[in-house]
Amino acid sequence: MTPEQIVERGRRVVRLEREALETVEERLGESFARAVMMIAESSGRVIVAGVGKSGLIGRKIAATLTSTGTPALFLHPADSAHGDLGIVGTYDVAILLSKSGESDELLLLLEHLQGLGVRSIAITGDDASGLARLCDVSIDAWVREEACPHDLAPTTSTTAALALGDALAVALLEHKGFRREDFARIHPGGALGRRLVTLVDDVMLSDPLPVLPPGSRLRQAVVVLAEQRGIVLVADADGRLHGVLTAGDLTRLMEHETDILSQPVERIMTRTPRSASRGELASAVAYRMETHGIMAMPVLDVDGRLAGVVHLHDLLRARVA
Repeated sequence: MTPEQIVERGRRVVRLEREALETVEERLGESFARAVMMIAESSGRVIVAGVGKSGLIGRKIAATLTSTGTPALFLHPADSAHGDLGIVGTYDVAILLSKSGESDELLLLLEHLQGLGVRSIAITGDDASGLARLCDVSIDAWVREEACPHDLAPTTSTTAALALGDALAVALLEHKGFRREDFARIHPGGALGRRLVTLVDDVMLSDPLPVLPPGSRLRQAVVVLAEQRGIVLVADADGRLHGVLTAGDLTRLMEHETDILSQPVERIMTRTPRSASRGELASAVAYRMETHGIMAMPVLDVDGRLAGVVHLHDLLRARVA
């Protein structure tokens, strides 16, 4: 095949899977809502099972549910008959994945689960299958064809099942009111966790602050700029911020004028500077600073008084940017 033909083959697969997802979206109905409510109202866990490629998709669905506040476990149907049914509780809900809905292993597992009083949800491509008929709820995962040119290898069908699993997880997340803070609590070790739990308070400098009172001269500002990383905060005795002066502001003035050191800081300070608030996520502050090209930003408390200053370099070092 030529490179152009190879690219076209790849595009065909993506196109078929996109069209399959459009079909799944159109066919999504009341049974999906019933499945979400069944899981949300359960006091147990979600048991996810599937065989072969469906099993691999099932593992990912279980992981996604768990990471978004719905405890879930993957149970291999073959292992369930050799002791692993011990992880199943009466109040659990099972999600069983099968394109055909006629997998002997899954049907046998379903029989055991029903014997334990577990309610069940099928994700299958055949609503008339045994799995669909025997489960309490069946979600339609029908696709017209696989992306495999022989219509054999699971491709569009597994994509459809994965999307439905994601849809269940997100719908449950929203139904339960799962927040960013909840996500961070169960992801403490990674970059996502840091971005969601690190506040600007954790990164800002509060003592000493590069502060000068109103009416100060640029001669004084030069000293503070040199000692305090290129920013001067002009604030009164009550901590009210009047403006911000940076090394860049001073440099631009010196390019056009001489004998400026006796001039007041008000001459070139920014009177309505961008600022951060105590309790704000450090990642949000970093985004604003990067967007507007700001290297340092004052931090204000709930009363609008100066609480600190945060530097972009410190945010980068904290790995929240």
